[in-house]
Order: sequence, then C-alpha cells, then structure tokens
Amino acid sequence: MTMLYLAEVVKNKETGKLELHLLAVEESRLQWTLCDNKYLPLEKDDNFTEGLLLLVELNKDYQILRCQSARDWVLSILKEFLVEGHCNHNINIPEEQARLEKWRQELTSQSQDLTRMRLEIETRREELQQLEQSLLWEKEKLKSLLQSQSQSQS
Repeated sequence: MTMLYLAEVVKNKETGKLELHLLAVEESRLQWTLCDNKYLPLEKDDNFTEGLLLLVELNKDYQILRCQSARDWVLSILKEFLVEGHCNHNINIPEEQARLEKWRQELTSQSQDLTRMRLEIETRREELQQLEQSLLWEKEKLKSLLQSQSQSQS
C-alpha cells in the first residue's frame, strides 16, 4: 500500500543533511491530514534544495517510491478551489453534506455524553453531601448519647 505525502525539503540542524519533512498525507482525493513531525532522510545523490515542496509517494515502510515537485499540484489546487470566478465541479456536494451531517451527529452524541456524565457527577456530589450531612448528624447524636451516659454515671 502506498501513500501520497506533501513534503518539504529541510536541513537537519544537528547533522546539516537534507531531509524530507512530511507535512500532510492524502486520505482521499479531496481530503488531506496534517502529519506530526515526521522526517525522512534524503539520499546523497538527490539534487534537492532546502525549502522545495514535493509530492512524495511512500510505501508502508516509508521508503520513497516516487518524488516530484509539488508546484503544478499546488497551482492546480489554487486554480480549482481558490481562483475567483472559477466554478468547482469536482466537489461532490451530497458526499460533503453527508460528511458534515455525520460530524454533526458525532458532536451531538459527544455533547449528550458529556451532559449525561455531568449529571451523573452532580448526582454523586449531592449523594456525598447527603452522606456527609447524615454522618455529621449521627456523630452529633452519638456524642450527645455519650455525654448523657457520662453524666448519668457521675
């Protein structure tokens, strides 16, 4: 299985060697996920310059299978999605609406779970307060009883 990454060529501050900093991974055609500080070494014979953006195809072991400049890809994204007056026909509206609805349902469910947990905590807090009050009452009652016994024995 191969994955497509957007990467930047950076210089390792410790070794001075060039590396690929993996910035994002393609999940599907219109969905990318940011990467968390993943770096890959570059071979000595690669002729890359620091700051270059690349599209890199990697296998499951993070070995580079294919590498190309990301310039044309970035320009196509700008043209497709961000250029004023350009109509994007590639976005699947029903699919995006379904995805948004799924997120909304997940957030609603999480909110309901949090509300339920908050109510449970509040109920337990009230029960603890009642127990504490009951213990104080029992303590006073016991103290009173012991005092009365002590006075009757004197």
